[in-house]
Amino acid sequence: MNLAASPLAEAAPAKVNLALHVTGRRDDGYHIIESLAVFTRFGDRLQAFAAEEDGLAVSGRYATGAPADGRNLIVMARDALRNAAGSRNAFPVAIALEKNLPVASGIGGGSSDAAAALRLLSRIWGLDIDAVELAGIALSLGADVPMCLAAQPLVARGIGENVEPLPAVPSLGLVLVNPGVPVSTPQVFSALRKRDNEPLPPLPARIDFHSLRNWLEATRNDLEAPAREIQPAVADALRALKRADAGFARMSGSGATCFGLYETGNVAKRAAAAIRARHPDWFVAATRTTTAETAP
Repeated sequence: MNLAASPLAEAAPAKVNLALHVTGRRDDGYHIIESLAVFTRFGDRLQAFAAEEDGLAVSGRYATGAPADGRNLIVMARDALRNAAGSRNAFPVAIALEKNLPVASGIGGGSSDAAAALRLLSRIWGLDIDAVELAGIALSLGADVPMCLAAQPLVARGIGENVEPLPAVPSLGLVLVNPGVPVSTPQVFSALRKRDNEPLPPLPARIDFHSLRNWLEATRNDLEAPAREIQPAVADALRALKRADAGFARMSGSGATCFGLYETGNVAKRAAAAIRARHPDWFVAATRTTTAETAP
C-alpha cells in the first residue's frame, strides 16, 4: 500500500455492558434490550492514510482472528460511508488496524472498530455529515455500532440504537478477563429461556463507585446464564475476578469476557497482575473507563 506520511488515528475502545436486560423480541427476530454500557481506555486502534487504492492491514495480538477483507466491519463501514458521501469526496484510503481485543468476546471489538472507522474517515475525508445520518449508517452495520459510535457512558435501548448519554458517570477502574474462548452471540440469544424480562431500575441520583456497585447488585446480564451453559469457562473468569477482590464482577455482553469493578485504577492493576500470574494464557487487561469528557 502506498501510504501518506501523516496518518490520522482513532481509538476503538472496548465496550463493557455493566448491566444488560433483555426485555422482548421484535417480529423480525431482533431482541429488545436495556443496557448500561461504558467504554475503556484500552482497546483497538485505527490509522488511516490517503492512498492510491483502498486497503486494510491488521496487526496486534489478535490479528489472526480479524479478516482483512470485505468480511471485516471496518471495510463495510468504509464502503457505507463512502456511499453516503459520494465517491468524489471519499478518496482511496489505507487503514491499519491494531487488534488488541479478543474476537467474539462480548466487548464490542468489531463494532467499536466499525464505529472508529466512521469517526476517522469522516475526519480524513472532511465530510459534513450530521450525527443523525452517521448514527443511521452505524445501525446499518450492526445493533451495537451506534452505541460504539457514541463511545461514552450511556444507556442503550431498543435493539441498541436508542442511545442516552450519561454525562455524570465518573471514570471507573476495571479489569477485563477472557479465558481464551469465543462465544457465539446468536447461539447465546437462541439459548435464552425468557425474553420478556424486567427493564433496568432507575439509576442512582449521584453515580460513584459505591452507588453504582449497589445499583449493579439489583441488575442482571440476562445473557450470562446461557453463555455459561454454552461455555463453562465464563464461570472460571468470574471466579478469578472474585478471588482478586473485585468490588463487583459480571460477564459483559454475550461473553466470554468478564469484568471486575475496582475503586481505583491502581487496585485494578494489582488485581490484573494477580490474575495474569495464575492464568498466563488468558486475556487480562487493567484499564479505566472513559467519561463524557474523555470519549474518543
